[in-house]
Amino acid sequence: MTAAITCAILAGGAATRLGGRDKGLELLGGRPLVAWVLAAEGLRPAEPATLERVLIVANRNLRAYGHHAETISDTLPGHRGPLAGIAAALAACASPWLLTVPVDCPIPPVDLAERLCAAATAGGPAVVAHDGERRQPLFALYASGLAGAAAVAAAQGLGVHAWQTAIGAREVDFSASRVHFGNLNTAEDFAAFDEHLRKRS
Repeated sequence: MTAAITCAILAGGAATRLGGRDKGLELLGGRPLVAWVLAAEGLRPAEPATLERVLIVANRNLRAYGHHAETISDTLPGHRGPLAGIAAALAACASPWLLTVPVDCPIPPVDLAERLCAAATAGGPAVVAHDGERRQPLFALYASGLAGAAAVAAAQGLGVHAWQTAIGAREVDFSASRVHFGNLNTAEDFAAFDEHLRKRS
């Protein structure tokens, strides 16, 4: 792929298993979780494709997120889930393609963008990672022309997985990188990752 991409970090979740705290701003190894995702090599495609813009999609603490990257919010009323965030990112995307990743996965596969971009050259409106056991619907690459379809589906209450199936998204095998799709949902998850970092340092 020779086109430029925009990356959207989806940070609009309710974080119910974390007591409602904003996961992306929780500290991990001394810095906010969103900073880990922003620094991840996996967000950057291989040449000649380029990453031209990064967005954070959030529903609260927009000013705090704005210290890290350009931040936008969902446009649909109520908490419509991650598809609403994807729809907002697609609407704001001026690149031909939009890469999405969740904010609660600090170290996504290093070749995530590279391999999704390569798979997209085979055609179709979207490609999505599969970890060998299940689809990882928030790790995906979409043609930006899907903005309208995503907004309609989100307004109808459709989930991301179901919408991807409806539009014919193709799965890309990331079974060799399954561990990198692990996300942080609870205080115990954050503590365990912090301990892992301390042991590595």
